[in-house]
Amino acid sequence: MAQGLIEVERKFVTGPETEERLQELGGTLEHRVTFRDIYYDTPELNLMRTDYWLRHRENSGWELKIPGMAGVSGPHNVYLELTAEPEIVAQLYKVLGAEVLGAEDVAAVLGPLGLQEVASYVTNRSVWKLVLSRADQEELPLRVDLDTADFGYAVGEVEALVHKEAEVPAALEKINKLSSMLGVLAQESAPSKLIVYLQRFRPQDYQRLLEVYGSREARGD
Repeated sequence: MAQGLIEVERKFVTGPETEERLQELGGTLEHRVTFRDIYYDTPELNLMRTDYWLRHRENSGWELKIPGMAGVSGPHNVYLELTAEPEIVAQLYKVLGAEVLGAEDVAAVLGPLGLQEVASYVTNRSVWKLVLSRADQEELPLRVDLDTADFGYAVGEVEALVHKEAEVPAALEKINKLSSMLGVLAQESAPSKLIVYLQRFRPQDYQRLLEVYGSREARGD
């Protein structure tokens, strides 16, 4: 079974007042960082169309997001994040129905599996941490990423990482509470940078995803 952290996250539209509001709530600016993400898929988007998202992040390495716990509806996403390359390669063989090649590093299997670059962009990110309950000394902080991509799209994300599916509902409750405190409407959602990139620069690929997800927005980054 694939091992990894479960990411529970919710994207939202940011504004000039978002950082000020985070400060008012006691948030701490951890750091600012700039990086390039490159996403890979087959020409038919066989990964993205089945909700698998393969990314190489500059100075961080490879990550594969795979579908997490189902059955909790709302404007959020739950993904299992794999970062160990042998586990990523094993999942790629499985989801693409490919013959096992024996290699355990992602770069070595890109060509044989027909994977190619489908998106590449630079993000300027500010990373915030915030604890909702100061009285709870063991409460893990929520992470808030405020991103601006080099093609002009800005989006925020409230995120919690948990180890077990049983922890997802509690994490989601905290995420929704903080989102509300930031002024995000109950059912408000925002497309990911990747989806907006495809919509603007690879409209045929964007249409491929629309055929699968319809009005249920794909949000894999």
